[in-house]
Amino acid sequence: MNIEKIYQIDLNLLRLFAEVYDCGSVSVAAERLGISQPAASNGLARLRTVLGNALFARAHGGVRPTPMADHLIGPVRSALAQLTDALRQTYAFDPPTSRRHYRMHMSDIGEARFLPALMAALQVQAPGTSVECHAMPHGGIAEQLDKGELDFAFGFLPSVTGTEHVTLMEERYVLMLREAHPLAVMVGQGGPDLAALSRLSFVAVRSHSDTLRMLEILGLRERIKLFASNFLALPAIVRDTDLAVIMPSQIATEFNAGGGYIVVAPQLPLRDFTVSLHWSRRQHSDPSHMWMRELICGIFATP
Repeated sequence: MNIEKIYQIDLNLLRLFAEVYDCGSVSVAAERLGISQPAASNGLARLRTVLGNALFARAHGGVRPTPMADHLIGPVRSALAQLTDALRQTYAFDPPTSRRHYRMHMSDIGEARFLPALMAALQVQAPGTSVECHAMPHGGIAEQLDKGELDFAFGFLPSVTGTEHVTLMEERYVLMLREAHPLAVMVGQGGPDLAALSRLSFVAVRSHSDTLRMLEILGLRERIKLFASNFLALPAIVRDTDLAVIMPSQIATEFNAGGGYIVVAPQLPLRDFTVSLHWSRRQHSDPSHMWMRELICGIFATP
């Protein structure tokens, strides 16, 4: 390849290449970039001419990258990220007038724990900003952060690697059941042992693998009588039945603020965990991102 031809490649072509590589579809990439499919196809043709090598080959349902594309994608992503960071640093972020839209990963229980205080603070300090929450599969969070499809991820996320992150708090799982539970006296005496736990029936949330794993380790999986779709339904279920639930201590404490429950801390396996805030290195120097990180840490981070 004539090295002088590199200067014929503009940034839009590099963005197009990275988008097609990520989604495996010319039409989807075109839609994300706000251009027509013919324009996207013409852009890829220009790249093929300049590079002297096709970057993608037709595949079932889309396209697949060639070895040349696999070789280029890392440097292209890095160059785009560095340029984006440099340009972002040239503007000032003014919270009172900003209309920044933030996208965050949180579980349903994370939303209950973090959103009330966060939105109250934003209402005062940055009333024009908005927040959109998604519960993403943990395996895809790092990529979503890197691609800019998420700004932040909250939670216990040990499988999320290659990100910037800060610890917000150390947490512990506890057991909660209703005060009038037939086994309340036995359970409430100094924290239940395995024999006491084995006499309980449980409600669990299928998507929260940590609590399921604890019960499996204790040999109590068969004691789960209800699999619910989210944590927020559990207080009412526990209040009106003899089912017990394992949940983070701060959430259990909030649920029990008005009384009616017993919250105890048995010696559960894997009961201690760390709640962290994750973000992409690409966003690290963005002023609006830095401001939001400082706000979140100021509200939730424990000394």
